[in-house]
Amino acid sequence: MKRRRFIGASLTGTAGLAIGASGLLLQSCKGANDKIVLALIGAGNRGLSTLVTCCRENTGVEVKTICDVNDLNSSRAAAEIEKQFGYKPLTVRNMHEVFADRDIDAVYISTPDHWHALATILACQAGKDVYVEKSPSHSIWEGRKMKEAAKKYRRIVQVGFQNRSGQYNYDARDYIQSGKLGQVVHIRIYNLLPVSKWIPMPEEAVPQTLVWDAWLGPAPYRPYTPALLKGWIYFYDYCPGFLDDAVHQFDLTRLVMGDPGHPRSVYGWGGKHIWNSDQQTPELQSITFDYEKFTVTCESGNVTNYMSKTPNDIRMDPSRFPEWRTNADRIEIYGTDGVMFLGRQGGGWQVYGPKEQIVAQQGGIHSDREHQINFIECVRNRKQPNSTIEQGHMSATLAHMANIAHRTGNRQLLFDAEEEKFIDDEEANKLLKDNYRDNYLVPEKV
Repeated sequence: MKRRRFIGASLTGTAGLAIGASGLLLQSCKGANDKIVLALIGAGNRGLSTLVTCCRENTGVEVKTICDVNDLNSSRAAAEIEKQFGYKPLTVRNMHEVFADRDIDAVYISTPDHWHALATILACQAGKDVYVEKSPSHSIWEGRKMKEAAKKYRRIVQVGFQNRSGQYNYDARDYIQSGKLGQVVHIRIYNLLPVSKWIPMPEEAVPQTLVWDAWLGPAPYRPYTPALLKGWIYFYDYCPGFLDDAVHQFDLTRLVMGDPGHPRSVYGWGGKHIWNSDQQTPELQSITFDYEKFTVTCESGNVTNYMSKTPNDIRMDPSRFPEWRTNADRIEIYGTDGVMFLGRQGGGWQVYGPKEQIVAQQGGIHSDREHQINFIECVRNRKQPNSTIEQGHMSATLAHMANIAHRTGNRQLLFDAEEEKFIDDEEANKLLKDNYRDNYLVPEKV
């Protein structure tokens, strides 16, 4: 995958904890005219494009440092910032240099998912506000630790769930809550991506431009291969597979349904029956969540070549809607009086009644711009952002639950929402938390 190739820093056991002692003294509330100084941790395609959008759409913002364990990424990102804004930021390999820099107010974390929690916690301890890409956590336990760190150090943490900055999504929520759809009885989420096959590659010597141990970070050690550097989405050690994309729909579904708590149970099926490749994550998954008064299902995978995400021209045109039947990432919300088709990150929504009659609709555009504006506003005014780590954790938990159900035998698991663990199931509960390498421990006490 080209998205967010990675970042970083080599860490040592307790270094993260040492950073945070005076973290709250490092930043005060900034006014509208004060300059906000940023750093990027993880300079792949997604991280760079998000940072450029932030700097373009906000005044009084500048980038001081680009941090990536891959020198090719950081040099490319620094050159692009210079091209776009006329100055060239510093480049470093070790994220501790970012956290120790008192000039830096906030960090954008756009690494593979297995680094999100530790980098976010260290940033909070160092007094930095955080924009962290989805999926915010790599496990259910990590999400709780991120919440604790944000609260303890009074940091702004915005999760990259951009749908929470799109007005059309809130209007969809209001329509549902008005009762015009009737009682919601079932929701179907789709994340059926175009065809792609995991192609393994032989092990190689680590390039001099890459700090491989730091790229792996908290994850188990593996020998270097270019296929892993680019295809980390196919391995559980780094992300929740293709559900790393479906978390956008999970979060949007929760938003329009009024942000319900955890489901009572999950049934998760998954398999590799098309490519039969060496990837760890399923080629196709089918998931059911029980919310007591309604169910939510999700179909996710990469084997349906006839499906496609909403095209960018429709995403940015509020007068147009996707072709829902072959839309790869739509949400269908079934009420007793009608069904709503909802597009993520643009595409708007339409409600159908009897005889395929459209009874209500609203266009909508991709809200990445608004999301970046909201983050910088919150850094200045200290209000909570549109996509808090609390709600981000709740949405990411759905992906983790689904994968645990699949990995423990394609079965149903009952969930204790208060304790955030599975009921009477040791095998499943062992997967609530990762096993970390000694030099990259996510701390129990943040």
